[in-house]
Amino acid sequence: MNATSVSAVFTPERCSKGESDMSRSTSQAIPGLHHVTAISGPPQTNLDFWIGTLGQRLVKRTVNFDDPGTYHLYYGDDDAAPGSIMTFFPFVGAGPGRAGAGMASAVAYTVSDLDQRMIDLAEAAIDFEGPFERIGERAIALKDPDGLRVEMTEGGARDEGFHSVTLWLDEVEPTARVLEAMGYVREAEDATATGGTGGTETRVRYRSTDPGRGSAVDLMTSDARSIGRSGAGTIHHVAFRARTAEEQQEWRKRLSEIGLDVTPVIDRQYFDAIYFRTPSGVLFEIATDPPGFAVDEDAAHLGETLKLPEKFEAHRARIEQVLPEIRVPS
Repeated sequence: MNATSVSAVFTPERCSKGESDMSRSTSQAIPGLHHVTAISGPPQTNLDFWIGTLGQRLVKRTVNFDDPGTYHLYYGDDDAAPGSIMTFFPFVGAGPGRAGAGMASAVAYTVSDLDQRMIDLAEAAIDFEGPFERIGERAIALKDPDGLRVEMTEGGARDEGFHSVTLWLDEVEPTARVLEAMGYVREAEDATATGGTGGTETRVRYRSTDPGRGSAVDLMTSDARSIGRSGAGTIHHVAFRARTAEEQQEWRKRLSEIGLDVTPVIDRQYFDAIYFRTPSGVLFEIATDPPGFAVDEDAAHLGETLKLPEKFEAHRARIEQVLPEIRVPS
């Protein structure tokens, strides 16, 4: 199944009932993000920025399940831990996309030393916005070569993977109800922020009640007009964590009960996935922690060779011939 085809049937009345039922049965919450997947242009430019500029580790080079002539590149921290994984479908001929209402519009990382990050970016002649304060935290923002907005938020004793993701919405409440059903609570609001939309933004931050990495989701509305368009520089979907397959099945059952059209479990080789769309149209995924990225190569050598799903192994020679050659920055 192609994740882009996932649809949803959502009924607010069912969501309200589902939230009540869930709160009575359990206090369990989604702990945070598992990964975020975006679309980019040529893979080498993507590698040079995410590894060479941002210092991420290439933890997996594989192919798009629906288009094996296109890479699927995974970046993360040294441990390839859930909550640090940024992935890309790098289409060589991809036209430029544009974030707009109904899309995830930015991803943010937690960094320990924001001042040093600004120095490093300035020395590399990388433009950035800020520093600015958002909901009591200092942050900066920059864009990758395809225009994807990447934010860095100061906090913690060390760099800790994702901080949050921003969803650009026409209205907050329908998506807020979904997050509340997933165990998130409204933490703070910022009604005066300006940022990536070019207009005045109103931002409502939701936080998991069982927080791990990437435990915040910002629901943002803007007075800027922008018609979103999928393409290079846009986020394809946002994936949340399930620690186990059993936990994922429970979430599938509960989200279906509140009116969301959730897919069956899909094997993505390094995790199992379920998908559904929010009322605003943003594609959500819930991905399992296991089996993890070391299931088919040694943890010390992740991302060094092309790994293929079993169904494509018979076509390896042809796939390798079609895929563009890439070089991983040292």
